[in-house]
Amino acid sequence: MSNRVKDVDYLAVSARVRAMENDLLTTEQYEQLIAARDNDEEAKLLQSFGYGQLEPRHPEALDADLTAARAEMLEDIANSLPDPATLDVFKIKYDYHNVKAMLKADAMNVSPGGMLAGLGRVKDEMLYEAGHAKNLMELIDMPGYLGIAAHEGYEILSTTRDPQLSDIAIDRWYFRDLLETAERSDSAFLVGYVRLQIDAVNLRTLVRTLRMGKNADFLRGVLVEGGDVGTDELLRVSMNTGAGLAELYAPTPLADAAEAGAEALHGGLLTEFEKRCDNALSAYLADARLIPFGEEPVLAFLAALETQYTNLRIILMGRAAGVPGDVIRARLRAGYV
Repeated sequence: MSNRVKDVDYLAVSARVRAMENDLLTTEQYEQLIAARDNDEEAKLLQSFGYGQLEPRHPEALDADLTAARAEMLEDIANSLPDPATLDVFKIKYDYHNVKAMLKADAMNVSPGGMLAGLGRVKDEMLYEAGHAKNLMELIDMPGYLGIAAHEGYEILSTTRDPQLSDIAIDRWYFRDLLETAERSDSAFLVGYVRLQIDAVNLRTLVRTLRMGKNADFLRGVLVEGGDVGTDELLRVSMNTGAGLAELYAPTPLADAAEAGAEALHGGLLTEFEKRCDNALSAYLADARLIPFGEEPVLAFLAALETQYTNLRIILMGRAAGVPGDVIRARLRAGYV
């Protein structure tokens, strides 16, 4: 925490969050949705769970509906927070998502339109004012490294026509922005959460590059700095074709995910590996439930909501696509309810 904000300043919002935790969906409620006989029963369940705006008969609108639900909740919580950095940690990813969306729209010569997520620090009106991703850096009051990321991503995409390389460059600025935002809050808990995110994305990157047969030189160009697991150690595992992966992460919260990653290198399921990476972040935040007030329970609640939105999307889109219930259950992320 900074000198200006103390944990007692979170007393009111912590109390609100404790009350709102009672409305988080449970495993039993997810199961009811998965087992619903038809769209009508599914819609009635969503209504009773407080998500009447989600319409299973129109899966093409679900992303927009979930985005609207997210935006409403973030705005509600923002009005009670003494330190905006607490909420910014959840908003920043949408800023960088929007930059990527604008770049791709530029490349296809179409409007970004529905690709933009109005959940970041930068309002949609500002994005539309820019018109193109390359113009974002020229706008005043652009937060963090967003303008630099937009410019670099545009230059890479214009030169190489490779959206993956452009996304990699933008992601590096994203995680730098994310970590510095957390560090400015002086919250060890918040910094730990961001560092764990960086470790998780580096673990995912390592496993994917090994499965694709990419070498350590390629990996060096895509790893993100700032995690607790050093990039040099990850490169050593890469040069050893994955040997030592589980041992490297054994002392960390990602130990279980790394075991699944090692299995994925020998034919195991990537979906299980991805799920365990997400579950490690949920487990880190679940410890905050033991803290009576401060930024920790607020962060944990916001992250639990993100998990809930992810699970709703998995269930509703899965059912709409005819995915078997057992497959949907296996994809769900762990919450703390």
